[in-house]
Amino acid sequence: MTSENDEADPTDDVATDPDRDVDGDYDVVVVGGGPSGCSAAVFTGRYGLDTVVFDRGKAALERAAYVENYLGFPAGVGTDTLYDLMHDHVTEAGCAYVADLVESVEHRPTGDDDENRGFVVETQEGRTVTTRYVVAASWYDGEYLRPLGGDELFIRHDHGDDEHEQFDPDYADDDGRTPIDGLYVVAPAGERNAQAIVAAGQGAYVARCLLEDHRRDQGYPDGVDSYYDWIRPDAEFTGEWGDRDRWREWFHDRIPDEYAASDERVAELRERYIDHAFETKLTDEEVDARERRGQKRLLDHLDDDLILERARHIEAERQANL
Repeated sequence: MTSENDEADPTDDVATDPDRDVDGDYDVVVVGGGPSGCSAAVFTGRYGLDTVVFDRGKAALERAAYVENYLGFPAGVGTDTLYDLMHDHVTEAGCAYVADLVESVEHRPTGDDDENRGFVVETQEGRTVTTRYVVAASWYDGEYLRPLGGDELFIRHDHGDDEHEQFDPDYADDDGRTPIDGLYVVAPAGERNAQAIVAAGQGAYVARCLLEDHRRDQGYPDGVDSYYDWIRPDAEFTGEWGDRDRWREWFHDRIPDEYAASDERVAELRERYIDHAFETKLTDEEVDARERRGQKRLLDHLDDDLILERARHIEAERQANL
């Protein structure tokens, strides 16, 4: 497993090959490669948790002919293009994306490491993965979760003249947490899965709850256990906030009085927190470089003929202004 500060290299062929052999141990397994699952994976992957997304390719979004309400696409975006962008983003964040169906999730057998916590995930194509966390992000019936809790996880409902069983969308709380340690649910989640952009927000929110729990398990006290995935301009670290002692003061001010840990452990967590804060700092030049790279990566998903057409139009305008 990776540690908090380990980051997968998005240019690593092993990390980004969707067909690679993924048998082994992971920090996070996401079941479902739609907007909610991919969004959750981007957050856990960018944090540094070793994450794999299993996707059987039958998300509800595929029923849409075209998507016109996903923020950032003024004229809309094709469903296939949106999927390609999401899956590209997942691998860019250092996650593995695998087109395979998860058939079962079971508790890790007693006697394994990590305080006997975690799960064993089996897929249709014979892959076996162990993991500390499972994020359920698939809208289908959830039968793969039955080994974890049996009938308690399911409800029956009428569908026309027939009665069907499905995963209980109320089994998880509003934060996606469940009574099963390490299991989080982003889908099914009722109306929070009703639109692609809402589903993406749901995935990100639940992933942040997972990361908060993970940080609390590492020893971070309330007040500094929340995690915000952002990068800051260099200007944010001028003045008092450019001084590590100011950050140390801020950290200690937020520790609850009842928090019990040795001074050495508090210092370790504090310095780790401050190290990460300073790692989010970017110079103006670094911001510009990322902006250029980001736009170039978008070009990978555009029609070549449209790019050439636009290039000719730009060149004609430049010539006209000479």
